[in-house]
Amino acid sequence: MKADENVKKELGLVQVYTGNGKGKTTAALGLTMRALGNNLNVAMVQFMKPDQGSGEYVMSKKLENFTLLPHGLDHLVDPRNITDDDREMARGALRKVKEMLYSGKYDLFVIDEINVAMGWKLVDVNEVIDMLRGRPKNVEVVLTGRYAPDEIIEFADLVTEMRMIKHPYDRGIGPRKGIES
Repeated sequence: MKADENVKKELGLVQVYTGNGKGKTTAALGLTMRALGNNLNVAMVQFMKPDQGSGEYVMSKKLENFTLLPHGLDHLVDPRNITDDDREMARGALRKVKEMLYSGKYDLFVIDEINVAMGWKLVDVNEVIDMLRGRPKNVEVVLTGRYAPDEIIEFADLVTEMRMIKHPYDRGIGPRKGIES
């Protein structure tokens, strides 16, 4: 089933979900479900996240009109010791984002953890802004991750900051399958 063209005409904003609280990717996935429910085509490229069988990756294989590409090495990036491989993986992810974003196939495009990649200088903020300016007119874009640069906050149409007040990590509870992954 195709999306209503009137729905597509209203798309085209840039949203940012940032901050040190939990819920940025989760909010983007909630928006993804809403878009899919309205027959929109959705893509999500995840920076610095390898395919580790996350719930969203497994589910993406079962949903029509949803493409999810994890793009990361098999280790977490250490911001105090960023490697050439880390930089190249992030640059490769950005090239893939641009290719897919400009393809005209997607109505909603989520670029997960790109704020971290910009904040850690793995990709250039000006290159990201130029890419966003050149995208097809009616593609809604969501940028997630901590450390959203000021230039991105200024450029975006909507910015939401998730603020941590309390977290189970503080009690030694790590990521739980089905909740955090």
